[in-house]
Amino acid sequence: MDIRSTDLSEAEVIALLELHHGEMQQFSPPGTCHVLDLSGLKEPEIDVFAAWDGDRLLAIGALKQHDGFAEIKSMRAHPDARGTGAGKAMLTHLIAHGRSLDVPTIKLETGSGPVFEDAVGLYRSFGFEPCAPFAGYVPGEFNKLYSLDIG
Repeated sequence: MDIRSTDLSEAEVIALLELHHGEMQQFSPPGTCHVLDLSGLKEPEIDVFAAWDGDRLLAIGALKQHDGFAEIKSMRAHPDARGTGAGKAMLTHLIAHGRSLDVPTIKLETGSGPVFEDAVGLYRSFGFEPCAPFAGYVPGEFNKLYSLDIG
């Protein structure tokens, strides 16, 4: 598996991001979805990565830099790569990238329900714990906020 930066120009990356965006919109109650579209991921404070097995896309993930922490955005395994360890590898890579940026904490916002259970389980297995609001997110019955100290 090769995890490398992407400029978001690869057709496979665009298709997976569009799938992710559509699912997050579909399975999130109105006003609770904070997924970034392709243009939102092209901001200078966001580093986006893609995991490849040859020419087969396995996963995507992004890290957004804030003052004092980094935030995971748009982390998604390809449907054909579920159960292969691609998500775990991407999360490991994002945490290592956060360390290279010298941020003490990585945070994330995610949803609740069956579509989100695997991701939440993965985050929890890495030690992410519920945290206080950040970056304007409001926790609630659906929206869940997590944090991992890495520094």
